[in-house]
Amino acid sequence: MSIFLTKYDVIVVGGGHAGSEAAAAAANLGAKTLLVTMSLQNIAQMSCNPAMGGIAKGQIVREIDALGGYSGIITDKTAIQFKMLNKSKGPAMWSPRAQSDRMRFAEAWRWQLENIDNLDLYQDSVNGLIFEKEKIVGIKTTLGIEIKSQTVIITAGTFLNGLIHIGEKTFGGGRAGEKSSTGITEDLIKMGFESGRMKTGTPPRVDARSLDFSKMIEQPGDKNPLKFSYLQSIKPLTKQRSCHMTYTSNEVHDLLRDGFDRSPMFNGRIQSIGPRYCPSIEDKIDRFATKERHQMFIEPEGWFTNEIYVNGFSTSLPEDVQAKALRKVAGFENVKFFRFGYAIEYDYFPPTQLKYTLETKLIENLFFAGQINGTTGYEEAAAQGLMAGINAALKTQERDPFILNRNEAYIGVLIDDLITKGTEEPYRMFTSRAEFRTLLRQDNADIRLTGKSNKIGLASNERLDRVEEKISKSNLFLNFLKITSIKPEEVNPILERKNSSLVNQSMKMFKLAARPQLDFTDVVTFKKVKVFVEENNIDKEMVEQTEVQVKYAGYIEKDIANANKLKRLESVKIPFNFNYDATNISTEAKQKLNKIKPETISQASRISGVSPSDISVLLVYLGV
Repeated sequence: MSIFLTKYDVIVVGGGHAGSEAAAAAANLGAKTLLVTMSLQNIAQMSCNPAMGGIAKGQIVREIDALGGYSGIITDKTAIQFKMLNKSKGPAMWSPRAQSDRMRFAEAWRWQLENIDNLDLYQDSVNGLIFEKEKIVGIKTTLGIEIKSQTVIITAGTFLNGLIHIGEKTFGGGRAGEKSSTGITEDLIKMGFESGRMKTGTPPRVDARSLDFSKMIEQPGDKNPLKFSYLQSIKPLTKQRSCHMTYTSNEVHDLLRDGFDRSPMFNGRIQSIGPRYCPSIEDKIDRFATKERHQMFIEPEGWFTNEIYVNGFSTSLPEDVQAKALRKVAGFENVKFFRFGYAIEYDYFPPTQLKYTLETKLIENLFFAGQINGTTGYEEAAAQGLMAGINAALKTQERDPFILNRNEAYIGVLIDDLITKGTEEPYRMFTSRAEFRTLLRQDNADIRLTGKSNKIGLASNERLDRVEEKISKSNLFLNFLKITSIKPEEVNPILERKNSSLVNQSMKMFKLAARPQLDFTDVVTFKKVKVFVEENNIDKEMVEQTEVQVKYAGYIEKDIANANKLKRLESVKIPFNFNYDATNISTEAKQKLNKIKPETISQASRISGVSPSDISVLLVYLGV
């Protein structure tokens, strides 16, 4: 008889970002859930940079929040700085990003999980899986305990046979100071799964007291910071900590090159592929040899700690090389190290072995989420965990699966890319991967997704009520602008100040508001608008939603038309000797297409690294 009194509906293996979201979602849907992790103190640990969000990643966090996940809420509660990136571009590119207090982030996740009904936590290492024919029925731990479950979700991060490299030194580990996990990969391979190896890395952590910030460029947060969560009970930051920026130099590069013969990346000890868009410093100076300097972002790890994350200096070079080179960076002349950077290799399983629900094709009731599927990033992992947790719970309840399409969410793009194209290098989300990105904005994730989640019982009625109010009042405001006129004497002073052509007669607000020179901070200063907004309790979020609908309606319609065109042209043939190098598609796409030589546009679109934007360019060159 097991020492566990319950046979679980869902067991989640691993307590990182994927595991935490998976366990929370499954339990909140009523499934009896167990989260097994090596260390309860390191739940949802920020293993790399102490930040959430960024380009496309911020959209994913907002989608997780809209669906009823916790990544946005935890980030808001523990943030030390908030920025909306790409505000100078169109709203499809606006991407929220927050620096977090690393220790408080993990603490807040732990507290959140402990207070979810139907969820048990257990500290142990899983070293085996229990199968009955082609179904999984439980797990085995290093203590020899067998725990039975209807479904199992593996979210092992970088721990599966993890191997850490620092210069000539190599040792087992899933993260600095934590052992790797063995047994799971071996059991899966016995069942017929294909596996591979990937690599990621992390930079040194240093002591802020040893840095000279006067030699760096301050990077403050937004003057009026926003937040990730759509919940009104979560409030934006009222104070923030600054980051800083500095640069490497040719002298730094020369010192790093001197250590290349001792680097595991260049002496052959690391053969697995690392993230293309988050390369190590040695990879950057090797690939971009003509660049005289590279940016480094100096990020505090919390409100009170002196620990600093050296973003942009990820490395696995020997400790002495790291120290010698970093001390030639402006502001780092007297730097003291908390710990050195390192690279880590780990097992992953090509995600083409998965269904859209993230259940494996080979073994029923077994789900994979996070870096085990070849992704990189907290946000991508959390999104997969949420979807795996939802679908594992729904399966135990004999309910229909929950699947998001490419036109509904970045999460849908992520999962479709993984299972359709697979990946041979750590997959990272970008806005360019989404052909419907004008529709998949960070401002409307709640409108797109909360209703869907509420129907399955995850997103709360409180969230749904808020979304319905947002839609209703945004439409009310939009209609007001369409029917309300403004006189020249009221609007012309603002138009003159904004270098926009003046008007000589009354004009509908909608037409004026659509002018690119005006933003809605100007529009809401008009007396009629100000009164209307106040009388109808239209808040900042509703104003923003209305602004997007006014200014970008044409772009949204065009995006839909382009997407429909792509669908109709899936059978377009590509000549075998087509010259990809003569096009202006991305460098990555040229490399992949020249290697694979797809026969059709449809086949090309499924190749990892070939974005929807690249496909659009190819169609132009093909004359379609």
